[in-house]
Amino acid sequence: MSTTRHLINRRRRLATTARTPATPTTTRKSTPKPTPEPPQKQLSPKADPEATAAAQRRVRIPLPAVLCVLTVLLGGFAAFAVTQASDVRDQPAARNSALTDLARTSEVKGQITKAVEAVFSYNFADPGALDKAAKAQLTGKAVTQHTEMLAAVRAQGPKQKLVLTTTVTESGVELIDGDRARVLVFADQSNTRTATKDETTYAAAMFAVDTVRIDGTWRIASIDTFGAGS
Repeated sequence: MSTTRHLINRRRRLATTARTPATPTTTRKSTPKPTPEPPQKQLSPKADPEATAAAQRRVRIPLPAVLCVLTVLLGGFAAFAVTQASDVRDQPAARNSALTDLARTSEVKGQITKAVEAVFSYNFADPGALDKAAKAQLTGKAVTQHTEMLAAVRAQGPKQKLVLTTTVTESGVELIDGDRARVLVFADQSNTRTATKDETTYAAAMFAVDTVRIDGTWRIASIDTFGAGS
């Protein structure tokens, strides 16, 4: 009886098991991340010692050679600089002390202003004053030039009772080079004739004079009228 009951219970358990499907259990397996491989080192080809030494010999310049080249270059530059400086000093503008020596410029301007007024003024009553002024204020080429320029005045002066007066209105020292200077002169002239009746004419003049300093006095050495009367 017990055996029969045991068999019946067993059959029930088997039937229950057969009716209830088994639920499978799914287990997710985590996929491991790949480990990055270390970068492979690039193997450089083995350097050739002879080739390296040859390259160094080609690039390397001996120190004495470098110093020699620098010496030549610096020497050449020094010679060039000296030449350029000499050329600059030889230029008239560089030697022109009228731009820097105000005292000398004033001296030239003052003396030449008086000289021009003296040698270009004439009075028939005292013709000797013109000769005296010309002798004191003129030298060199200017003596002949002045004689030619005042020839008509000397000739007609006594007859026309002529009085010529020259007044310097402005002057400028263009150049002073040692004991030589060039002065630009602006002047007004009045010419009065009193032989028959008083008659006065006026004129303006512009010219340049080259001067030279002799025994402390600036004298007119040449007169440049810029082609007037030629």
